[in-house]
Amino acid sequence: MHSPLSTVEIQPKAEHRYSIIWLHGLGADGHDFESIVPELRLQAEAHIHFIFPEAPYRPVTINGGMTMRAWFDILELSRDLKADVAGIYDSSQAIEQLIEAEIAKGIPPEHILLAGFSQGGSIALHAGLCHSRKLAGIVALSTFLPTLGQMDTARSAANQDVPVLIAHGILDSVVAVELGKKTSDQLLAWGYPVEWCDFMMDHSVCIEEIERIARFINAIFR
Repeated sequence: MHSPLSTVEIQPKAEHRYSIIWLHGLGADGHDFESIVPELRLQAEAHIHFIFPEAPYRPVTINGGMTMRAWFDILELSRDLKADVAGIYDSSQAIEQLIEAEIAKGIPPEHILLAGFSQGGSIALHAGLCHSRKLAGIVALSTFLPTLGQMDTARSAANQDVPVLIAHGILDSVVAVELGKKTSDQLLAWGYPVEWCDFMMDHSVCIEEIERIARFINAIFR
């Protein structure tokens, strides 16, 4: 068992019916996406438990071995962003613990949605597609799935129909938009119900994207 991740949380104001686990990007923390909650204006917001886990500190090779919050090591800053696959599996297991904690509170897995930005999006995709029970959905922002090569055997049939939103900035200078599109295209080829959208932005979030995320979540959590 992993040591539990530290988290920033927004508790539901009414009956707890749904949970969203939202993962930050490299070097950020659990407060990074905390402020997006009111901007989304979700119809079920009062019933949602928002959980923003914090990645453990680890040395990051592309940053000269500097220690920072990271879901996995990035070994090479190339167009393919060579990633530490073992670290992805490790962090995904830590997210599994958070999912199980919500289930233990009585929240069905199909009422639990994973979201993530950049590195956090990679973990949201991997953990969500490999989870043994059907989840509500996956939101992957400015990211890609480094473990596509392992997915043939790692992915779970339980989430074959999980709704997936993949959004990316056309001008992304950190994670090339082509990497995000490659992930989207491969998941579509495997039969996943993926929605792809891109925006005229760099490695960030824009108002139009927030509106798109809100529509996606509102279609799931009513």
